Amino acid sequence: MKDLAYLNKFFYKYRWRLIPGILFVIISNIFAVLPAQVIRVAFDLVTENIGAYQLFAGFNRQSMIYDIFGSSLTLFGALVLLLALLRGLFLFFMRQTIILMSRHIEYDLKNEIYEHYQLLSLAFYRRHNTGDLMNRVTEDVSRVRMYLGPGIMYTINTVVLFILVIYAMLTVNVRLAILSVLPLPILAGIIYYVNNVINYRSEQIQERLSALSSFVQENFSGIRVIKSYVREGFVRKSFATESENYKTHSMALVKVQALFYPIMLLLVGLSNVITMYVGGVEVMKGNITSGNIAEFIVYLNMLSFPVISLGWVTSLIQRAAASQKRINEFLHETSDIESPKNVPAHIIKGAIEFNNVSFTYPDTGIQALKNVSFTVEPGQMVAIIGRTGSGKSTIANLVMRMYDTTAGNIGIDAIDVKQLGLENYRSQIGFVPQEVFLFSDTIANNIAFSADVLDMPVVEQTARDAAVYSNIIELKKGFETLIGERGVTLSGGQKQRVSIARAIFKHPQILIFDDCLSAVDTRTEEEILSNLGRVMQNKTSIIISHRISTIKNADKILVLDNGEIVEHGNHEYLMQLKGTYFELYEKQLLEEEQDA
Repeated sequence: MKDLAYLNKFFYKYRWRLIPGILFVIISNIFAVLPAQVIRVAFDLVTENIGAYQLFAGFNRQSMIYDIFGSSLTLFGALVLLLALLRGLFLFFMRQTIILMSRHIEYDLKNEIYEHYQLLSLAFYRRHNTGDLMNRVTEDVSRVRMYLGPGIMYTINTVVLFILVIYAMLTVNVRLAILSVLPLPILAGIIYYVNNVINYRSEQIQERLSALSSFVQENFSGIRVIKSYVREGFVRKSFATESENYKTHSMALVKVQALFYPIMLLLVGLSNVITMYVGGVEVMKGNITSGNIAEFIVYLNMLSFPVISLGWVTSLIQRAAASQKRINEFLHETSDIESPKNVPAHIIKGAIEFNNVSFTYPDTGIQALKNVSFTVEPGQMVAIIGRTGSGKSTIANLVMRMYDTTAGNIGIDAIDVKQLGLENYRSQIGFVPQEVFLFSDTIANNIAFSADVLDMPVVEQTARDAAVYSNIIELKKGFETLIGERGVTLSGGQKQRVSIARAIFKHPQILIFDDCLSAVDTRTEEEILSNLGRVMQNKTSIIISHRISTIKNADKILVLDNGEIVEHGNHEYLMQLKGTYFELYEKQLLEEEQDA
């Protein structure tokens, strides 16, 4: 329960829903107990009046006794109905307070988790997969809500009902009360054990179903490859194996449930048999009346559901505690990147300085940069080139402060980047990632992602600057075209250009291109770079690329190899050195000639 203690702050916040809810539980259970006593009186009345009715056989008084008897039973029936209606009314109020409270807490908890996710650094997202992050904010929160709502409601209901019913039974006959409830603790123990088995097997079924769904999704996504390699038969057999596995686990659960319900009904029935037998003996002794037996049977039936729900609620609380523990793990994680507080907003000019910067990725231990030093003046276009894994993208991540340096420091306008407010700083940077990500929205909203208000003239102009305007207007709905999940309705080059337009739309002081022109032809690339020179005038641009044709006109070129700057200068100077840059140029030139 120590993990669930985190939720106490929400109970305090919604105390004016919880406290009335508890009162409604108590009142509804009082109205639940009273009908049993009315039924006892009615049964005793029937027993007494049958004798009187038979005694006056053949007399006029017999009809009068019959009328009084019928009226009394009608009154008792109406009273039982009224008490049931009142109980139902307070049960409604109970659910409207406690269940609604659980929904409010669920809403708050999801928002708190999501807000905390937003604060965590990129390293956190590298350590955890997306599915796990989503499960904790959906599946785990739903399990916690079941504890907050039904769990608390049924627990309070069970405790109150037990106290009221057991007290009422003991006041009638102690011996009968003890003997009649003997099977119920056994029932509670069996339910607790079986519920754990059911939950365990249910989770196994969920895992099998998830695996089956993933298998189907993967194969439907890769149907072209499957057909190309004529592997339909193999895939069909694999699917049959997965289905068989799912069926086996499902059948195991059904067998447990098939035994569970008959045992449950047997023990409840046994309590009724004990009540009738022992109660009959007590009636013959004159200790109780026949109405008391009917009263006890009503009480036992009232206790059956709380006893059955006891095992379910216990299991539910255990699952909620496990889920809350998983949630707490993330909520207690702190970001590796902390923004300084109460820092005035700084308008960036675009000067960047790396001073002996080294960086090792915390999750893998790979050293990406080693003593890297360079400067970028405001308004310069700086290019970074190098082989795969040389540390190019790491420089981009460090400039945006997605990570902090392991050694050395980075200066922005002669200010340590750690001293700048993160939100203000990043709002002045435009970034086009290597792996383009577009949202399932219209093209216009994707381009204007950084703005709260859609300014269509600016959107159209940035689309022109990114050389994608003509492609967009050819679409049936133009800028209002829904591009689908991750931009699947666009080609690779179109997605890259929309992503470029999104970065330009911000009018950033620093613009970073992380190898984002790979799917663009040479002519379009030249048009984009030409527009970029105009748009980014007096602003800093960092272009990361594998292609020398992309960067040869840059003011400064940094050549990276194994995390170190091995050469730097402009295109002409680096060609004269006849070093790494020259080798890359010659190799790419040879490849272009072979392709031609």
